[in-house]
Amino acid sequence: MSETISPPTAPEWHPSTPSKVFRSELNPVDLLRRAAYMYPDKVAVVHGTRRSSYRQLAERSWRLANGLRAAGLQKGDRVAVILPNSPAMLEAHFGVPAAGGILVSVNTRLASAEVGYILGHSGARYLVVDQELDPLVAPLDLSGLTVIRCADTGTAEDPYEAFLAAASAAVPESWLEHEEETISVNYTSGTTGRPKGVQYTYRGAYLNALNEVIVAGLSGDSAYLWTLPMFHCNGWCFPWAVTAVAARHVTMRTVDPERVWALIDEEGVTHYNGAPTVHLMIINQPRAHRVERQVTALVAAAPPSPTLLAAMGELNFRVVHVYGLTETYGPTTVCPEQETWAELAPDERAKLLARQGQAYISSDLVRVVDEEMNDVPGDGETMGEVIMRGNIVMSGYFQDDPATEKAFRGGWFHSGDLAVWHPDGNIELRDRGKDVIISGGENISSIEVEQAIVAHPAVLECAVIGIPHERWGERPKAFVTRRPDAAVTQEEILAFCRERLAGYKCPDAIEFGPLPKTSTGKVQKFVLREREWAGHEGRIGAASSSNR
Repeated sequence: MSETISPPTAPEWHPSTPSKVFRSELNPVDLLRRAAYMYPDKVAVVHGTRRSSYRQLAERSWRLANGLRAAGLQKGDRVAVILPNSPAMLEAHFGVPAAGGILVSVNTRLASAEVGYILGHSGARYLVVDQELDPLVAPLDLSGLTVIRCADTGTAEDPYEAFLAAASAAVPESWLEHEEETISVNYTSGTTGRPKGVQYTYRGAYLNALNEVIVAGLSGDSAYLWTLPMFHCNGWCFPWAVTAVAARHVTMRTVDPERVWALIDEEGVTHYNGAPTVHLMIINQPRAHRVERQVTALVAAAPPSPTLLAAMGELNFRVVHVYGLTETYGPTTVCPEQETWAELAPDERAKLLARQGQAYISSDLVRVVDEEMNDVPGDGETMGEVIMRGNIVMSGYFQDDPATEKAFRGGWFHSGDLAVWHPDGNIELRDRGKDVIISGGENISSIEVEQAIVAHPAVLECAVIGIPHERWGERPKAFVTRRPDAAVTQEEILAFCRERLAGYKCPDAIEFGPLPKTSTGKVQKFVLREREWAGHEGRIGAASSSNR
C-alpha cells in the first residue's frame, strides 16, 4: 500500500511561490496533485489486469521526476519517450514536467532514421523506450543519452519499475518560473520535408486540458479509453484533461476494435477519440451494438462524412466533431450540436455536424481569409485560408525561427487549410491548400467528392486527389476501400457520383484497395499523389474554365 498523501502545504502545492496573491502559474502537473489529494483511492488507470489509484499514479510520477533529477536532469533538458499508450506514457506526462524537463513524445510508427533525426534535433538527453519498440533505436547511436527501458509488466524485473523503485516518492519541488515555458515539443509528420518541433507551453496545455473537459463533457464518472496515441499532440491534452476531473484512464497498447468493445462493455467506457478511420474500425466490428449508456466520441484528423456521423448516432454514440493541427495542441475548434438541429432529417443534421465549427472557449475565434488576410464573405461558398491565434497556438517551432516567422505572418497562425465561412459563424473545411483540384480553371474540393462517394453503402472509406490530364490540367481520381463482403464496381460508383455532383466534379477513375495512412489515421494523399504524378515535372496548367 502506498503512503497516504498529507494535506499539501503552500510550498508543496505551488513550490514556485506566486509573486501575487491573485495569480499562480498554470501548470498541468497541479491537476494530478489535486486529484491525488482529493481522490487518493479512486481508480486512475486501468491497463489490462492492472489497476492503480490516483495516489499511486501521483507517487509513480513523482518517482519518475525524482529519478530523472537524480540522473542529472537540469531544467529544460529534453526527455524523449517512445512508448505505446500505457501507464509509463501517462506518468511521463506528469513526471517529466514535474522534474523540470521538456517532454518529447516520439511517434512509435516512425522509421529508425526518422526517430534518430528527432532525437538529434530535439537534443534529448534522456530516453524512455518500450522494449517492444527497442528495434526503432537499436541502429542509432545512443551514447549521449541516458536510456531507461520499459517492459510494461509492472513487476520488479522491469527496468522501468526498478528505476522508479530507486527514486523518492516525495513531491518534487517545482522549478517552473513562468507558465509560458515549454512543457513539450511535438514533431509534425514531416510529409513535406523534415518534421518540425512544435512547442507547447504550460499555460496552453493547462487551458486546453480544461477545454477538452468542456468539449468532451468529462466528469468524475467518466471512463476514457486511450484509442488516440498519447504521442500525438500529447493525446490532444487528454492525459491532463482526464486527470483534471479525476476520471478513469483505460489504456491499451494497440487499437484492437474487438478489445474496444470488450472495454466499452466491461469497463463502462464513456469517451474515446480518434480519426474517422478509427471510428470506422470500431463501428464495423462484429461486436458492435447500440450501447445503453451513451459514448462520447471525438472525431478529428479528417472531416467525418455525414454517413459516418449518422452510423455512429445509430449506436448511441454522441459524436463531437473537432478540428485542429499539431500547432494548435490538437483540436482548436468544435462543432457542437444546436438544439434546432434535432428537428432536422438525419442526413441534414449530419451534414451540419460535419462542419469544423468555431474556436474552443480559451482561444480566439478562427477566421477564414483571402491572400491579403481580409475576411472572406460568410456565404458558405467563398474559400479562404483558416488562421488562428490565442492561448492554444504553439509558441513556435523549436530551433526554427524562419519557419515560425512564416507561420505567424500578420500576427496569426496560418494553417494552410482552406475553408468556407457560413452565415452562422461556423467554418467548414474544404481542403488542404495542396489538395484542391484545379480542373479546367475550376476549383474542386476533394472533400466534397469524398463525402459523396462514402455515402455509397458499399464504400468504407475514400481519398480523392487530382491526377494529370492533358486537356484539363488535372482531374479527380478516387481511391476506394470497399466494406467487407461488399461488392461495387467503378461504373456503379461513377453513376452514384453523377446523381450527386456536378459533372466536372465527378472522378474520372476509381481504384480499389487499402489507403496509405499515417500512424494517427490520416490518409497520406501525398503518397497517392507522388505515384500518380511520377514523371511529371509539375502539374499541367489549366488554360480555361469549364462546367462540362
